[in-house]
Amino acid sequence: MGASAVDFDGICGVPPAGSPTALGGLGAPATFSPPSARRTTMDARPPAPRPAVPDPLPKEPRNPAVTTDPAPIWTRLQAELRRRVSDATYDIWLAQLGWGGLEDDDRVLLQAPADVRDWLGQRFGSVLGEAARAVLGPGASVELREATAGAEPAQAAPVAAPKRAGAAPGDDPRAVLFDDEVSRLNPKYTFEQFVIGDANRFAHAAALAVAELPGQAYNPLFIVGPPGVGKTHLLHSIGNYVRAYGGGLVVRYTTVERFTNEFLEALRARDVDAFKHRYRRNDVLLIDDVQFLESKVKTEEEFFHTFNALHETGSQLVLTSDRPPRDMAALEDRLRQRFESGLLVDIRSPDPATRLTVLRKRAHHDGVELADDGVLELIAERVTDNLRSLEAALIRVVAYASLTDAAIDRALADQVLTQLYGRAAARGGSSAPTVERIQELVAETFGLTREELLSPSRAARVAWPRQVAMYLAREHTHETLPAIGARFGGRDHSTVLHACKRATDRIRTDPDAYDAVTRITAQLTDARGGAAV
Repeated sequence: MGASAVDFDGICGVPPAGSPTALGGLGAPATFSPPSARRTTMDARPPAPRPAVPDPLPKEPRNPAVTTDPAPIWTRLQAELRRRVSDATYDIWLAQLGWGGLEDDDRVLLQAPADVRDWLGQRFGSVLGEAARAVLGPGASVELREATAGAEPAQAAPVAAPKRAGAAPGDDPRAVLFDDEVSRLNPKYTFEQFVIGDANRFAHAAALAVAELPGQAYNPLFIVGPPGVGKTHLLHSIGNYVRAYGGGLVVRYTTVERFTNEFLEALRARDVDAFKHRYRRNDVLLIDDVQFLESKVKTEEEFFHTFNALHETGSQLVLTSDRPPRDMAALEDRLRQRFESGLLVDIRSPDPATRLTVLRKRAHHDGVELADDGVLELIAERVTDNLRSLEAALIRVVAYASLTDAAIDRALADQVLTQLYGRAAARGGSSAPTVERIQELVAETFGLTREELLSPSRAARVAWPRQVAMYLAREHTHETLPAIGARFGGRDHSTVLHACKRATDRIRTDPDAYDAVTRITAQLTDARGGAAV
């Protein structure tokens, strides 16, 4: 499973000789008169016949100077951590870290909750150290301290907005939106890290062919599959391969949501030419989640012209979606026809062998010590929908073992998975619950009617149950985010995504919320597998 390098004001080149500052606080600015002041004094006096004594020159630092301003350090450290771990791992464990300060210019102090501080240090100590050295230099280190009362969480830590190189402090904030960072490719997503199975073999072969011969093999390449099966991994793999072996070809990765936001900002700022230049001068354009183009008339039109401009010049286009073009009823015919003009490949839910291989690679990568070889087999049997859920299940089992100081064996995995997925998963339940059934159970649990749950009301007694229902719909159905939103009174996918995040955060910290969701989950999964035992 790239991430792009982001320029910050605090990162600069080697300072001029007149203002030396060594990395890590080893040097200090030299004290001497500025050259201009010395020239003025000399010009005012007649030259004296005395030997000239050269001014002592300060020693140049061995490494580029690094700012000790906490804003860019913390922002870049967070970015480095996101690059080095999965999104699920970051959100569950590392997102709760807070900024604690900087000591001796190279020791980063981070605040962690007391109950997990020691475990975070043992589990993520090497990752934190590597990230700190990437930001501050080879001598940097990280120290975890217990969070003090009133400490701000990671989201509230000082943040500095990244700016383009050479940008003036008063530049338009659009610079952040239209930055030219390295296309946001994740370096962890490569062909070598992609686990091949019967469900994705054809898609992998097509993606590799496109990466080896951009614009010549299959153009466009359209990858279809449900969420969490590896579509985005293949997109990044193509980009990273072309970057490494493409001889300087220009690659850009984006999502339809970002494409839309940039286009709207360009219209607002009357700077559409810059937007066109950004997207139409690429050798390889990788677009994720094109299903979100539906019903966006202006964006569809601009994407249509961008597609044509790139295709006519022989540039490669690779697109992903959770459904084939023929099922995008709200998409314009001319755009749907272009999507279908190349090669369409699909990725299905992973087969048992693929699921087990993914778990083994993840456990090996994370250094997970298993007391029982049957743990991974059990998880692979229980979680069958997608790879994202599979890795999340492994993370939860490992987290539970760590927090309870228990060995990771089959009995523990069975206990955790039964709590998460209920008895039906243990018996291999056959059909997923519907969104409507989830809504009914949630409404009944919280003493609401289904109509109240779907209403526009933002009252706390309604908002929290609605977030729970959206969270469960995403976890236990095969519906996409837009489809789930449509079932909740026509809300959009961003609302569903926000609800899932809020629910995840509250379940993690609120025992009552955890118990309520566990009870509803048990009811859902018991209904799938039969009467509770």
